[in-house]
Order: sequence, then C-alpha cells, then structure tokens
Amino acid sequence: MDKAWDLVIRGGTVVDGSGGPRFVADVAIREGLIAQVGEVKGRGREEIDATGRLVTPGFVDIHTHYDGQATWDHHMQPSAWHGVTTVVMGNCGVGFAPCRPEDHDRLVRLMEGVEDIPFPVLTEGLPWTWESFPDYLDSLDGRAFDVDIGAQLPHAALRVFVMGERGANREDATPADIAAMAEIARDAMRAGALGFSTSRTLNHRTSDGQPTPTLTASEAELKGIAMGLAEAGAGALQFVSDFADGDAEFGLMRRLVEASGRPLSFSLVQSRAQPDQWRSLLDHLSRATADGLPMRAQVCGRAVGILFGLELTLNPFSQHPSYKAIAHLPLAERVAALSDPVFRRTLLAETTQAQAGFGANMTRNWHYMFLLDEALDYEQTPDMTIARLAEARGVSPEELALEHMLLKGGRGMLYLPFLNYADGSLDPSHTMLSHPDTVPGLSDGGAHVGMICDGSFPTFNLTHWTRDRTRGPKLALEEMVRMQTRATAETVGLMDRGLVRPGYRADLNVIDLAALDLDAPEVAYDLPAGGRRLIQKARGYVATLVAGQVTYRDGTPTGALPGRLVRGGKSAPMALAAE
Repeated sequence: MDKAWDLVIRGGTVVDGSGGPRFVADVAIREGLIAQVGEVKGRGREEIDATGRLVTPGFVDIHTHYDGQATWDHHMQPSAWHGVTTVVMGNCGVGFAPCRPEDHDRLVRLMEGVEDIPFPVLTEGLPWTWESFPDYLDSLDGRAFDVDIGAQLPHAALRVFVMGERGANREDATPADIAAMAEIARDAMRAGALGFSTSRTLNHRTSDGQPTPTLTASEAELKGIAMGLAEAGAGALQFVSDFADGDAEFGLMRRLVEASGRPLSFSLVQSRAQPDQWRSLLDHLSRATADGLPMRAQVCGRAVGILFGLELTLNPFSQHPSYKAIAHLPLAERVAALSDPVFRRTLLAETTQAQAGFGANMTRNWHYMFLLDEALDYEQTPDMTIARLAEARGVSPEELALEHMLLKGGRGMLYLPFLNYADGSLDPSHTMLSHPDTVPGLSDGGAHVGMICDGSFPTFNLTHWTRDRTRGPKLALEEMVRMQTRATAETVGLMDRGLVRPGYRADLNVIDLAALDLDAPEVAYDLPAGGRRLIQKARGYVATLVAGQVTYRDGTPTGALPGRLVRGGKSAPMALAAE
C-alpha cells in the first residue's frame, strides 16, 4: 500500500559512503531518518528528481573553529555551502570554555592569534553566558543551525581555567593541576563533548606573539587528561604538533592511546623544513594501527594556502612605510593611491620593515607564491610562480604582485601554498589521502578569516581528485565520498551518519557533478562589529539535507535550521524494518 513519506529523492546515482560501487536508487525519508533505499513506492510530501545526479551522505568536517560563530550565527558558512552537514569545532586546543570572567580577553587574544579571528568580532559576538564546559554546551543546546555541531574540550582553555597565569605562561602542571584537569575532562565528556584537543606547534601564538599555553605541556599532564576521557569511557584525542622530533612525538601520542584506550587523530602535513617527515609518520601510524591502536591522521587534499591581498590581513607591502601610511583608508582610496605612478614608484623602491617572522618571510616568498585568478588552479606548476612570471615579463615580482592585487577594484589575491606543496605539486596529498589510516581534515572552517579560505576543501576534494586533476593520478569518486562521510564520522564516534542506508540520519547531498565547481574567494563584511571574513561558495549542490530537511537549494539557504548540538558519540542505528 502506498504510504506518505516526508521526502523522496528519486532516481539518483547513490554513492552511499561505504566505498562500494555507485547504484541508481530512490531514497525515502521519514522523521529525519533514511527509511528506504531502492525502489520506493508511494509519494513523498516533497520529492526531488535526482536523475543524473549523485546522492551522497552529507559531509562530516571534523576540523573546524566555529566555537564563536555558533554562539551568534545560525549558518555555519562557508562549510554549509560545501555539502557539510556536521561540523566538529574546538580543534587545535583553542576555544572559549571553560573560562572564568577574568580570562575572557586572554582566550579571545589566543583565538585572534591562532585562528585570525579579530578581537572586536569576538568581544562583540561572544555572549559569555557560560563558565564551565557543560555550561557552554547548554548555551548551544537551545540554538538551531543549518548543520549539526559537535564540540571538543580545548586544552588551552582548560589549562588556563585550572592554572590561571601559570597555565598561560606554560609552567609545568602540578599533580593537583593534572587531577583537576582530568576531572573537568571527564565531566566534559559526560556532558557531551566529542573529545579533547591540544596544540604543540610554534605556529600557534596569541595576537601579542606568545606561544599557546599548551605548547610544552608534559606527558604526565596529557596522560592525566586522557585518563579523564578513559574514566568517562568517551571522547577522542586530537593533536596538532610541529613534530620537531617526529619519533619522540609519535611515541608520546602512541603511549597516550595505549594507556587510555581512547582514539586519537593528529594533523599530518608536508612542511618545507622537513619535506619527507610525513612519510615516516605514516609508517609509525601503520605500525600502530596494525597493533590495534585506534589512531588516524587528518590530512588535506590541497595545500594549506595563505591568501594575500589589499582587503586581507596581510599583503607583500603591509610593512612598507608608504603602505602603512594609507593602510587605514577605505579600499577604494588605497586603490587610488596605489594606482598613482608617483606613489607606486615610492612604494616599490622601499623595503619591508618587518624584521622577522611570517610577515617578513612569507609575504615576499616570490619563488613559492602564485597569482590566484578566476581559473582557481590550486596545483600550479613551478613555472607559474610570481618570480618566474615576473622574470618572463621583464618586471620585478613586486610590480607583478601589485598589479594583480589592484585588479577587480583592489580585490585581486595572491596564493602561497604554505604546507603540502614543498614538491611543487599535490603528489604528497595524493599519497596521504590514499593511506588506509587517514581521513580528510584541516579545513579550519570558521577560522583564519583574513588569510585562509579552506572551508571549501570538501568541494575541492570531489572536483580535483575525482574529475579534474591533470598533473598525476586521481582517486575514485566512491573512495573520496567514503573518506569525507563515513570515515570522518567514525573518527569522532558519530556512527549514526555517513551512510545512505535505512536507519541512518537523513543528512544528504544531491550533486550535479558535471556542474560542481568552486567560486573564487571573496571578502564579506558580515561578522559582529562589521568584521571581515573570507568566504568561498560553490556551484553544483542541487540540494543539501540535514535531518531530512532541505537546508540549501542550489547553494541558497532555504531558511530551514534542523541542525542541533550533538552531545557525545552516537551508536550505529539498527536498520529500519522494510516498509
């Protein structure tokens, strides 16, 4: 007998998240869950014709920083524009809970420095209606979103909450400190945190240049916290590290997993300083998983790319005296000044006043920097660097960079592949993605709002790796879908999503793969206090569904906000009885 379904997706090519072959089927949805996959009889209250389109699970992005945005916004963009239906925030050890009132500014400055979210945006946007981590979750629990949101307990906030100034100054934690942190971690997991995150990299600093409070945390401290998760019987560990001594650092992570039994993932990238170290870390990972340890590496499908421009946080002339004199002016006035031949000659004759650090070294790294144009080529060849192009055109790199940034009314951007591009190609990314113990991560959605726009990773992974790449091998569509749906969901214990099967969450994408593409990054001024952020949209997402409701049609929000805070890991559902 015909039955009324809430929604039926008709005749799509299902790539179900398992990695298995695609197949044509209908998908019926009832009460937020997938009810049938196959030939569906009966009509839905709503129907989507997916003939010739892909039907995939919604993407699960496990490395974002929407900790602040989730308190003031209902749309977790840019991620939601890219087929993402679940985000996990609180990565890299930074976040806003637990936090005492006297430490508000301290955590804001840490987030400003580590994740490039401006101080005024956070001070105006954050309501600070919490102190403990469970209070923070409660503050989110009544809010509605266009995606599901999971949170992790951030180590920096935890350390400062327990140790105060001593924690911020990276003093060693005492046994009493460790016991207090372990207790808070246990209670956070019981309240619904998906895990605990920490950072051990010098790249993470406060806005006034101080290293992150967790940089030199002892193994005893980390083990104590991990055992807090073990006591709760819940939560995953997330690590970011410089791996200055890769063997020692991996050994530390392995011992934490062995002691606690909790799963752990760590960020894995290729750096120019140690261009082959990622291979040895993958070898360590293979041995650990062969021994039965639940460990994975989070990898990215393209370079971690820094964008420079006149509207952005930095550009190659940011520390030139002449540019600093006009930096406060509106964009149009700066463009007018930079277009004046006399001013331009003066600017180009100057040298940067930046003495050291990122501003001195990276903003003028012409041999690794590219022009980013409408073609959006994220795997440009070495002969396309600004240094090589300038040489071919008989101009200086500075002249070429300035000319490009002045395009589109001063909105031209330069692209520096900061990580994963030491070889001048994405071959290392292909190898990392192909490893059985890795998952896509590191999109940093919601963060680096004036320098990085990598929340578009899920779309790039589909287009570049399964369809468009010309400089090397590709990946199977079924495998890429599996990696950023089922594999990422499993990594953080969300076993109720990531598959197109009866009983699973009806978090789905309907995709026109032939039309799927990225728009160019652009700047929006829509954060609290009129703050600026980089955004990047996509074309080709016919529909995105969260809990069975269409949240986006052709890239435009429908107004539906079925997403909620996800408290704790979820068990795999039992298949629904055949209808």
